[in-house]
Amino acid sequence: MTRLHDLFDQQHQSPWLDNLRRDWIKSGELSNWLDKGVRGLTSNPTIFQKAIGNSDAYDEQLATFVESGASVEDAYWGLVKTDIRDALEILSGVHADSNGEDGYVSVEVAPSLAHDAEGTIAAARELDGDIDAPNLYIKIPGTQAGLGAIQQATSEGISVNVTLLFSLDRYAAVIEAYLSGLEAVEGDLSNISSVASFFVSRVDAAVDEQLDEIGTPEAQALRGKVAVANAVLAYDMAMKQFSGPRWEALAARGARIQRPLWASTSTKDPSFPDTKYVDELIGPDSVNTLPDGTLAAFLEQGTVARTIDTDVPGAQAVIDGLPGVGVDLEAVAAKLEDDGVASFAASFDDLLETLQERMKAMTDQGTQ
Repeated sequence: MTRLHDLFDQQHQSPWLDNLRRDWIKSGELSNWLDKGVRGLTSNPTIFQKAIGNSDAYDEQLATFVESGASVEDAYWGLVKTDIRDALEILSGVHADSNGEDGYVSVEVAPSLAHDAEGTIAAARELDGDIDAPNLYIKIPGTQAGLGAIQQATSEGISVNVTLLFSLDRYAAVIEAYLSGLEAVEGDLSNISSVASFFVSRVDAAVDEQLDEIGTPEAQALRGKVAVANAVLAYDMAMKQFSGPRWEALAARGARIQRPLWASTSTKDPSFPDTKYVDELIGPDSVNTLPDGTLAAFLEQGTVARTIDTDVPGAQAVIDGLPGVGVDLEAVAAKLEDDGVASFAASFDDLLETLQERMKAMTDQGTQ
């Protein structure tokens, strides 16, 4: 047994792996992570850009797309779907053993659709129908346009991982989209699942930069506290929303709460402990998706104890203190959302360019 097992067994928080690589699938490394206590997996365009762009493990399959005359974008999705299907199979046992609570693998719609609700809905339908696995999450950004897509996808029985959440106001709207989507479904709801990915360390990175520029003692006293406080209030909001008569009516039909998921949990500031955004955000009915380096650090030195709701008033005081020192957290969240969408789009475009070059080289080699 490891600390990751303890995290779930003692605190009912699910540790997930925020990475996917084909060589891990083939070598058994992904299965090894499950043996250590990992209970799910997330991916995004940046993860695939690193995995595919820096490895020759995909060349054999890529050559088949060259031979068939596939477009570079079709080749991308072919490579991605193969990895996702293989990971889904590896995690299917966790999904079955947990009665559908864990064992999920997430795949994200194209970043270019972040502000296109109809395009996102169409992409979610296509990915869900094509991959067709009970433990698949379709990742949809929690943008303003994404809200309608989240509600519609949920109403069609598609399980959604809402990504790129930074704002408490937006998170409230995401919870409402999920609840409204469930209410549009007739009959049993037990086959629909969702998580809401609240990004953590990026908040501290952005806010702490402003606090350092402000430089007052009051500003410095908030340094390194805002991201956790934001997540604590998000958790408190979720627990309140997924209770009471409205929720109980859905739960009676088998509905599952949309678990808050802590993402972006590797520390950006080297002065912070490697496990800061794990140790300080532990609580039941939640998920923490960790890069493999942070997982390894938690296995070695993490602390397993309930921390997420031990001081909600203190978290509120941190957030309430920001305007007084000159920090607009909603503006920070809006910029982080824009930057996140742009970053994923850049990774997607960079990988397509890399694949285009590889496919051209394969074509040239084949004609020699």
